[in-house]
Amino acid sequence: MIQTPETLRIAVAQFNPVVGDVAGNLEKARLAREQAAQLGADLLLLSELFISGYPPEDLVLKPAFLKACKAAVDALAQDSADGGPGVIVGFPRQGEKGRHNSVAIIDGGRILALRDKIDLPNYGEFDEKRVFVEGEMPGPVNFRGVRLGVPICEEIWNDLGVCETLAESGAEILLVPNGSPYYRGKLEVRHQVVLRQVIESGLPLLFANQLGGQDELVFDGASFCFNADKTLAFQMPQFEEAIRLSTWTRQGDGWRCEQGEIAAIPEGEEADYRACMLGFRDYVNKNGFKSVVLGLSGGIDSAICAALAVDALGHERVRTIMLPYHYTSEESFKDAADCANALGCHYDIVPIAGPVEGFLSSLGEMFEGTESGITEENLQSRTRGTILMAVSNKFGSMVVTTGNKSEMSVGYATLYGDMNGGFNPIKDLYKMQVYAISEWRNAHVPAGALGPAGEVIPANIISKAPSAELRPDQKDQDSLPPYPVLDDILECLVEKEMSVEDIVARGHDTATVHRVEHLLYLAEYKRRQSAPGVKITKKNFGRDRRYPITNRFRDR
Repeated sequence: MIQTPETLRIAVAQFNPVVGDVAGNLEKARLAREQAAQLGADLLLLSELFISGYPPEDLVLKPAFLKACKAAVDALAQDSADGGPGVIVGFPRQGEKGRHNSVAIIDGGRILALRDKIDLPNYGEFDEKRVFVEGEMPGPVNFRGVRLGVPICEEIWNDLGVCETLAESGAEILLVPNGSPYYRGKLEVRHQVVLRQVIESGLPLLFANQLGGQDELVFDGASFCFNADKTLAFQMPQFEEAIRLSTWTRQGDGWRCEQGEIAAIPEGEEADYRACMLGFRDYVNKNGFKSVVLGLSGGIDSAICAALAVDALGHERVRTIMLPYHYTSEESFKDAADCANALGCHYDIVPIAGPVEGFLSSLGEMFEGTESGITEENLQSRTRGTILMAVSNKFGSMVVTTGNKSEMSVGYATLYGDMNGGFNPIKDLYKMQVYAISEWRNAHVPAGALGPAGEVIPANIISKAPSAELRPDQKDQDSLPPYPVLDDILECLVEKEMSVEDIVARGHDTATVHRVEHLLYLAEYKRRQSAPGVKITKKNFGRDRRYPITNRFRDR
């Protein structure tokens, strides 16, 4: 007969798996289990699809990959024969009816139970219905005398009744492995989702989330628990790898998690900056790049990208290059040098007049009789892109591209020029948000940053009018609305899918809104060829917003 315990100790690990690194993720799980044992845990809870990394996308179509994941889970099960903590771990598995997003509950040298995800998300960044089949409505799992309900991520976000069903069938605690990516304000959304399930089920719920960057997504950790009385029992840190022990006691009205650490959660610009930094660091490191290189123009976008690079990787891994032409101002020379000096990173100057004029000479006969304009301006940008790629090829450094979301929205970027690069840390930040996080960074050093304190982005870069400097006295607002106006219109069109009529009702000029909408649609082909970048808003380009390139619709 199984004794009913009065205390249960559950360790929550928000660790940073690497998609496809099954052996490495198994070792991370083993390390987490060792640490959980040192903390005195009975059970270790890991995040969704931890063994494969999340999201594994079409890797799960490979039978060899599924076989490797199952072998890793079996090995972890064998480890548990030592009498230490049990483990709840996510992995993709091949079932009789197809592939499943699954969880294994492990203890005593074996897999006690398997749990297959029912609610497969198929929106925004999620494509799980494409590669997985739905599981069946679950019952609780008896773990050392405690009946545990184990919903998987999306099952607590919708109203399928999974938590209520588990409660009705005898579950006493809900433990939820998650792969919930960051966007601005996401943690408050998670809290509200969990509170709704706590109220409906009458059970305490522990939300364990993945940490780390995976391509464009950033998983921010911030795992937490709410008791059945709707009180927050503990809150783990955001953007930090961590393991914490939660202690549960059986009381007259059910199980209760004792009050634990309530970590301070960053907000606003700090949260966005740390998300960009974590996503950038993991993209570079997980893909094996030793260093990065970027063009440092003296403008705000390249300056904040340089700061993010140094904070994420350290100054010794960052090379910046000023690529001046005839229209580069002395002010830009000074601003770029001051920024590189403040950050302590390597700084070179490579003039582009020679190669640009060589291109113009080669094209002279063909272009004879035409007016100089956008083509000649773009030659400057494309020359810079070619030089940066040459440096990348020679030294193995990944090129960082620096266009913000405002520019990417309206096509204010040059294909095979300033769009060249392997990753863009500010791709999902509008221009005014770039200014905001730049001012924040000058006043703060984010946790985990490797860069210096103080003003790392010279004040003049923030205060001067932005310019691509591709012709004399050029300013961005010669051809674009003021950025506060542009950003508001774009947020309405992209994030909120508002009609032109409704946007105009906010006080915007009708012709300006129509023009911005036209530019947004027209630039789709450029965005399809752009580098990946960290997702910060609720709807980023790529995973979240998928529009046809060939598209004649206009909201008239």
